[in-house]
Amino acid sequence: MSIIVEWMTYLLNILYNLSASIGLPNYGVAIILLTILIKTLIFPLTYKQMASMRKTVDLQPKIKAIQAKHKNDKEKANLAVMELYKEHKVNPLGGCLPILVQLPIFWALYSTLLNFPYDPANAAAHWFLGFDLIKTYGFAPSYHLVLPIFAAATTYLQTKLTSPNATTDPTQKTMLYMMPIFFAYISATVPAGLALYWVTMNVVSIFQQLFINKRLSSQTKKAI
Repeated sequence: MSIIVEWMTYLLNILYNLSASIGLPNYGVAIILLTILIKTLIFPLTYKQMASMRKTVDLQPKIKAIQAKHKNDKEKANLAVMELYKEHKVNPLGGCLPILVQLPIFWALYSTLLNFPYDPANAAAHWFLGFDLIKTYGFAPSYHLVLPIFAAATTYLQTKLTSPNATTDPTQKTMLYMMPIFFAYISATVPAGLALYWVTMNVVSIFQQLFINKRLSSQTKKAI
């Protein structure tokens, strides 16, 4: 993890210098640029994840038929479902890949923000839109609750776009409402820079999701 933190610190400094070169020397701008860069790099994984999830949704009628057929033999039902996945080249764990990639990035950025060598010549560099990016604001009623609220709202919207059955499937419905609450809590209890990263990541993810949904729908129509 220390190597990741070192690289994260190095990259954040480069992006800060880049923002300074265009007249906006600010670590908030650097964090936004870093987030866009990360989301662009893992976009192929995100696309594969969504394509796999879309196929899984399309296969639900067949999966339910298999489960009904083998309702007294769960092992046989599971084997039949796995064969169905294999036949249609669906990886049920594909959705975990982007999350597994982003978790070390999230924790590395957390460590980076806690120990970051900010530019001593520019004390205002770690202030962004009224937020001190290295400060944890908590739940005190103030303007700073904007970030947790945005974190919750964007997480809700992204989850709804990602999970087409979120309002009908009980498990997905629970995630739809619990995830925003969880990330609102996280955003209020970590440095504001990390909350800014999460909100920006959600916003970029939403635009990517809209693009992916449109592309997958177009491919489905062509296949029909």
